[in-house]
Amino acid sequence: MSRDYELIIFDWDGTLMDSAGELIGTLQQAIQDTGLPERTPAQMRELVGLGIQEVLGRLFPELDPARVRDRISRYRRRYGWPRAAPRLFEGAREALVHLGDQGFELAVATGKNRRGLDRAMRATDSKSLFRVTRCADESVPKPAPNMIGDILLRTATEPEAALMVGDTEYDMVMARAAGIDAVAVRCGVHDERRLRRAGAIDVIDDVRALPAWLADG
Repeated sequence: MSRDYELIIFDWDGTLMDSAGELIGTLQQAIQDTGLPERTPAQMRELVGLGIQEVLGRLFPELDPARVRDRISRYRRRYGWPRAAPRLFEGAREALVHLGDQGFELAVATGKNRRGLDRAMRATDSKSLFRVTRCADESVPKPAPNMIGDILLRTATEPEAALMVGDTEYDMVMARAAGIDAVAVRCGVHDERRLRRAGAIDVIDDVRALPAWLADG
């Protein structure tokens, strides 16, 4: 297995930031407050990592998508989203700094919208660690390969020199469709069997283990 990568592309929620619980709680509150049909935390957790429009479409396939989007959009404009202060997983920032010092270029491909990612990066003082970031509202969202394709183009990187790191099958499928390798982390929302079935070449505990995994090749 080659470890000769130049670019590492990270998912955000569940991979770098411990946000799944907050996202689920905030979405559940928004659904209750806007009068949408109730959904279980398990149903919501299943969709963490996708863009919000895709999440809403899968949660409420029986409803008019435009009306659902309008309700949630008005709620977000009024109350904001999410409410809790973002924080990276323990040791994630140190791992990112180490990878940058090792000469890897770092990027983000996330289901967040641009405003949400910028807010999280400001709160965690992490924007300077990444050369390129792409969000779900700037491209075709996961599991389509477009965000990765945009990042490869912007960094002039060949697919074989790039690695995706994520916590969901959507990250793995996106990477496979873009023709790049993908490593999964166990600290997110999907289990190891599902991640491997979706195309992960390996599964590590969390981002802290990535420098050693790369050096082991």
